Amino acid sequence: MTSNSFLRAARRTFTAGAAALLIGAATVPSLVTPTAAADGPASVADLAQGLLGAVVNISTSQRVKGTEGPGAVPMPQLPEGSPFQDFFDDFFKNRPGEQGDRSQKVQSLGSGFVVDAEQGIVVTNNHVIADADDIEVNFSDGVTLKATLVGTDTKTDVAVLKVDPKGHKLTAVKFGDSSKMRVGDWVMAIGNPFGLGGTVTVGIVSARNRDINSGPYDDFIQTDAAINRGNSGGPLFNSSGEVIGINTAIISPSGGSIGIGFSIPSQLALGVVDQLRQFGETRRGWLGVRIQPVTDDIAESLGMATAKGALVAGVIKGGPVDNGTILAGDVIIKFDGRDVNEMRDLPRVVAESSVGKAVDVVIVRKGVEQTVKVTLGRLEDGEKLASSEDGNTDQDNGDKAPAVSTASVLGMTVGELNDETRTKFGIAAEVSGVVITEVTKDSAAAERGIQAGEVITEIAQESVATPKDVMDRIAALKEQGRKNALLMLASKTGELRFVTIRMD
Repeated sequence: MTSNSFLRAARRTFTAGAAALLIGAATVPSLVTPTAAADGPASVADLAQGLLGAVVNISTSQRVKGTEGPGAVPMPQLPEGSPFQDFFDDFFKNRPGEQGDRSQKVQSLGSGFVVDAEQGIVVTNNHVIADADDIEVNFSDGVTLKATLVGTDTKTDVAVLKVDPKGHKLTAVKFGDSSKMRVGDWVMAIGNPFGLGGTVTVGIVSARNRDINSGPYDDFIQTDAAINRGNSGGPLFNSSGEVIGINTAIISPSGGSIGIGFSIPSQLALGVVDQLRQFGETRRGWLGVRIQPVTDDIAESLGMATAKGALVAGVIKGGPVDNGTILAGDVIIKFDGRDVNEMRDLPRVVAESSVGKAVDVVIVRKGVEQTVKVTLGRLEDGEKLASSEDGNTDQDNGDKAPAVSTASVLGMTVGELNDETRTKFGIAAEVSGVVITEVTKDSAAAERGIQAGEVITEIAQESVATPKDVMDRIAALKEQGRKNALLMLASKTGELRFVTIRMD
């Protein structure tokens, strides 16, 4: 098909759906009707008209100290020893309210939307209102109301505000189900790009489940609907006028839209909003494990047919599974009935679970699948425990240790872990295993980032205590025809991680 014929076909496609939005509706009209869904929207005017009143502009201001202000004259930079130094010091530095005492009012703009007209609840992004001294909500008809902060969540970049519902007649929108959105579905964004309030853009869902490394629960909807600076915190609507995303980020070398925008899915945001409204903070479920991805090498070492799930690299002391329910080396493949296909799935599904809930967790332990029952703790409490564990300091006094029994294997020199080697490498007393005293350059161990001072605690999920144990385990794996050796390594402070090393 030529480019001209393609354009003619596209025009016919959009014209075919022209009558779809002319049908009256008692509520907010749909972007498309079932008969026109395949043809695309002819117009979104009726839909936008019913939603514009619920979308607001967020204006914030913050007082910051600075040495310069609007219209201020900067102090000249004079050569050292200049005869004019005293004069300028008196003029610039000794004036009341100048320099260090001066503060500036910094303003920023974003978007938001009303979700509860009776209570005056507005949802936006955390980064839109972060560190603000004053927050104002501007409505499409020009009315401005002061807003108070109900709560924020930095992990998902969600914030909840409250305005006086008596100060203005509010229109609210509802959250929809983002899990039902498919790639190619039509969506509409309304927001405040570059301070131009009430801007409507239309596009499609370009992709789902995007991880852009902005937080621990990344699961963004990607859209080509134009999203620019100032759209942050605004809603992304489905064809029924329901909010299925909160616009929060773009990829753009120029700062303007290039058709790659990201929205927090409503499935994730709704639970956060409810908790912020109820408690003023989040209360997420917590499993109490440190995890890492299951690579192909690790899966082969564990006897798994496919690389899936989250590998437990360690268990937090005092956490929900510090009773032996889940052990380091287990692979979690299902949590509370939901599949864990990759590592990043687990933190999200756990966080969405209620504190104190008893759940079934399916694990693979030494090649055998089994189900364990776990009662979840609270993540916010668990973070304090985890940070206290990480607070232990390493010590390395550089003392030389006397000769000990050693062995060379897989590009490493390993030795007994005793008082002398603990002192030399600053290894904590609770760490046990076989210490790595040297790593050969360009070896298989070096390629995996293994360093001297780390401790081998297990090989192929079998504990090791002496260099001979290490040699025996490697030999046994080779006899079994294994291509990789799975090592559990402990850092000097006891934090665990798994590494696979080729045994070719």
